[in-house]
Amino acid sequence: MKFLHLSDLHIGKSVNGFSMLDGQRHVFGQIIEYVRSEQPDAVVIAGDIYDRAVPGVEAVRLFDDFLTGMSNEDVSVLLVSGNHDSPERLNYASRLLSEKRIHLRGVFEGALRPVTLTDEYGAVNFWLLPFIKPSSVRNPAGEREIDGYDDAFAAALESANIDFSARNVLVAHQFFTRAGVAPVRSESELNPVGGLDAIGAESIGDFDYAALGHLHGAQTVGAEHVRYAGSPLKYSFSEWRQKKSVTLAELRRKGDLTVTTLPLAPLRDMREMKGRLEVLLSAEAAARADREDYLHVVLTDEEEIIDPLNRLRSVYPNVMALDFENSRTGVDASAMRPTPEEIGRLSPYDLFSEFFLRLSGAVMSEEQAEIARELLETSGTER
Repeated sequence: MKFLHLSDLHIGKSVNGFSMLDGQRHVFGQIIEYVRSEQPDAVVIAGDIYDRAVPGVEAVRLFDDFLTGMSNEDVSVLLVSGNHDSPERLNYASRLLSEKRIHLRGVFEGALRPVTLTDEYGAVNFWLLPFIKPSSVRNPAGEREIDGYDDAFAAALESANIDFSARNVLVAHQFFTRAGVAPVRSESELNPVGGLDAIGAESIGDFDYAALGHLHGAQTVGAEHVRYAGSPLKYSFSEWRQKKSVTLAELRRKGDLTVTTLPLAPLRDMREMKGRLEVLLSAEAAARADREDYLHVVLTDEEEIIDPLNRLRSVYPNVMALDFENSRTGVDASAMRPTPEEIGRLSPYDLFSEFFLRLSGAVMSEEQAEIARELLETSGTER
């Protein structure tokens, strides 16, 4: 049984005001090409199909195109909802779509039910678990006490009565962790305070493969067969060094698993640039990579710069974020804030100097100080 594992599409997402729809369409085309070339039996999507519970029209159209493209390649598609999705909306027409080999689990209905596919070695049960919270499992669990995410998942798993002597694949969108294994987190993920949503990965070790979604960096959780596929695109600058991919798993006889990753090339990469403005604007610097990339620029100039963002965008049109790193940014102006009594004793010039320091993180140069004195004297406020 060969299947592609992907997750966290976040269709319709915007990053720093830039729509990701064109980039998503670009990588979806690559995924469909992998379906053609690798000829998997199934494509598994482990949640966060959309970025918002109520997706925009263009996002819905793009997902429709993606599903249609995969359906045209004679492959089964199995997907679950994530914490960004609306379970009920995603579950719409699921029974009709199952006739087209598109199997949706948007809502947890009290018990896990498998989608069973067959190959030359027999049956493989795909257990599709949409994102659950303790409150969504409490009623179906009957008398079982549900105190947190661990209990909720245990109750959902018990509802399935899984025969682990057979081949079983879990598809889930939850935060699974293992003691001693530090997960790679991203700023684009929703991170509950204190990791309250964490579930021990030991509980899913008996599956032949666990196709997980939620973490945006591709990674294993203590074992080769327990894996996060990661998002197909970089959705924050905390991910700019990551290489995005989809995961190809091939499960033969029980216990015989091969996992490989297939790279995804973005329409526009996301990267960081750091240095002085004039250096970054030079033809030599601009030629080192694609000018159309999404950029986080860190300027190290000591002197003040007029309109740096627009100057950068004249060469790099997709600058998303701009920061400064110099001696001024190292000044802790808040620690220099005067008390009310001290403010009463300060002259207008001293007050302006304090304002300038708090605003810019630097003291005025001699030229700036002279201009400030002249303006205050002209207005008659300097004493």
